[in-house]
Amino acid sequence: MNLHEYQGKELLSSFGVRIQRGIVAQNADEAVTAAKKLTEDTGTGWHVIKAQVHAGGRGKGGGVKLAKNLDEVKSIANDIIGMDLVTPQTSAEGKRVHQVLVAEDVYYPGDSEPEEYYMSVLLNRGTGRNMIMYSTEGGMDIETVAEETPHLIFTEEIDPATGILPFQARKVAFNLGLSGAAFKDMTKFVTSLYTAYVKSDSSLFEINPVLKTSDDKIMAVDAKVTLDANALYRHKDLAELRDKREESPIEVEAGELGLNYVDLDGNVGCMVNGAGLAMATMDLIKQAGGEPANFLDVGGTADAKRVEAAFRIILKDPAVKAILINIFGGIVRCDRVAQGVVDAYKNMGDAINVPIIVRLQGTNADIAKELIDSSGLDVMSATEFQEAADKVQAVLA
Repeated sequence: MNLHEYQGKELLSSFGVRIQRGIVAQNADEAVTAAKKLTEDTGTGWHVIKAQVHAGGRGKGGGVKLAKNLDEVKSIANDIIGMDLVTPQTSAEGKRVHQVLVAEDVYYPGDSEPEEYYMSVLLNRGTGRNMIMYSTEGGMDIETVAEETPHLIFTEEIDPATGILPFQARKVAFNLGLSGAAFKDMTKFVTSLYTAYVKSDSSLFEINPVLKTSDDKIMAVDAKVTLDANALYRHKDLAELRDKREESPIEVEAGELGLNYVDLDGNVGCMVNGAGLAMATMDLIKQAGGEPANFLDVGGTADAKRVEAAFRIILKDPAVKAILINIFGGIVRCDRVAQGVVDAYKNMGDAINVPIIVRLQGTNADIAKELIDSSGLDVMSATEFQEAADKVQAVLA
């Protein structure tokens, strides 16, 4: 589950990570009030107005701007709120901005020049350990840094049995070229950041940039936080931070129905039980000349009600030209699934307007095939994987 920047910063701050302070605003008047409050609390004269959407590259799309007075705060906030922000990480339609973060200006003059670094905490799946990835090249796309100057990217793996050790935090600060007060502050920053990552059950922290201010303070100027959705039962307070406006409406609806659904840009709808079989089915569709329109795992139960719900979700996508149902009957019997397909089809009537191919294997597969074939409905049955692929190819031709 993704968090907005302001939510991620609040999470970091609760674990002692220094952040660029800010106040979220829903409209231009609230933005002005927030700016006045920040000036009172921090003394900042300029303010940064940041669009709050679940996408990176906001500055490139005009979603991050500097305001030098209250009139500019109001004007910029008014322009950003309500816009469809297009960034390298959004679709061509962009994401609608519902709120902005009014943040303090932390690039103030001092004894030294501010410096920007990149830092993230994530799981290294190859080693099964958490890893801190960091670079002196903050403020840039890390993919570009990795491609053009890979020697400027450092990693530090953390043993889960011990957690982050003091020498590792010092190593990060040393590799970033820090000394004195900034060195000490970076070691504290890294330790607190890793602690926040572990204790919040997150799957990704990305801070770009981490800033060394002109007076040698280390702080998070941005915060991309992704929580592990499977662990949210342990964090009821964090689960409440979910912003469904930032998610696909179809995926949200499917989740409420208990379906594991991911929307894709294809023309063949998939209804499968089991994530592994779902991935194999998507490969099958690709090999047959089609493109999967979704990932949909109906789980271990596939009765008429559940199948009908899955049908309705899939058919909300106008690009779907056919539906492939691929079920392995282990826990659930194939004949029950087949009956569910038939009942759901009859309940929906004319709502189903695309060909349906049903491949059932496992317990009572022969009975299931007979049920499908004798139903009189526009449903094609298949027994083998390749047979299902051939029928998908035929309906798309």
